[in-house]
Amino acid sequence: MLVRQAAPMSSAGTTTPPPRPRLDWRLRFAALSLIWGFSFLLIKVGTDGYAPFQVTLGRLVFGTAVLAAAMAVRRERLPRGARTWAHLAVAAFLLNALPFSLFAYSELTIPSTLAGICNATSPLWGMALSLVALSEDRPTRLRVAGLGIGFLGVLTVLGAWQGFAGLDAKGTAMALLASLSYPIGWIYVRRTLAGSTHSNLSLTGAQLLLATLQLAVVTPLFTSLPTRFAPGPLLAIAALGALGTGLAVLVQYGLVAEVGPTTAQMVTYFIPVIATAAGVALLGESLTWSTPVGALIVLAGAALTQARPRPRRRTPTEAATAPRERVPS
Repeated sequence: MLVRQAAPMSSAGTTTPPPRPRLDWRLRFAALSLIWGFSFLLIKVGTDGYAPFQVTLGRLVFGTAVLAAAMAVRRERLPRGARTWAHLAVAAFLLNALPFSLFAYSELTIPSTLAGICNATSPLWGMALSLVALSEDRPTRLRVAGLGIGFLGVLTVLGAWQGFAGLDAKGTAMALLASLSYPIGWIYVRRTLAGSTHSNLSLTGAQLLLATLQLAVVTPLFTSLPTRFAPGPLLAIAALGALGTGLAVLVQYGLVAEVGPTTAQMVTYFIPVIATAAGVALLGESLTWSTPVGALIVLAGAALTQARPRPRRRTPTEAATAPRERVPS
């Protein structure tokens, strides 16, 4: 969904490069990893005082407010066209409303460490789905092997050899379904909005706004107003929305524009590590040997699924007979 914008032209007619961000991209990459890694801890804290749908609604409200402020500063408008808004409504459900709610409900019964590791399975689901939904995404032996290794890691995390003893099946299934929702949403976006002329900020701002409206309709139907407003969980929800949903999106787009999507998406592999460390250190969640070992296997498999084959080098004969580009006069 990245839209390349033309560089501004100077008065002399030459192209001026975009301003370089003041903060090095490595520091922003580390900040994004920390923000998303701590998101699962913040969800757990938020659900201690509020219903899962209320946590998700608050998250979306604060996140939308951050993007609205960014759009106002950059003087960007919401996209136009009923068809675009219809596609964005589906994207909002698959990429925001559904997975955010599922993760919030899952953490009622499973630790935040397990939720963070389940989130790392998104590249595995994406690989499996792209083989079916995207004809241009060709399978390779390496990527198929990564898919198998990744799901072996999932079984290790869940302790399959013990018959999943002591594991809340419903909560774990919700977390895995939330992770599956992300690649489904991105495939939908790729098929319907990839050629949009609107900026990423404009599209994402509208998407979060629609997700907020969806939760605003659903939440009163399944929850009642809280009898008291717990300050700790409320602050966690505010941080989850403003940082984990709003600011994180802006940082991610900046990274994609500067270092490319391949490097930017590597943040996925740091999230479960940070989520596990935060859950154990700050929430006192228990950790068995199978959890970190399985997480490493999942990340190794996910990394292999993202591998792309190198282009085959042409032989001297092919290079000599290949048509040459004409140089304009």
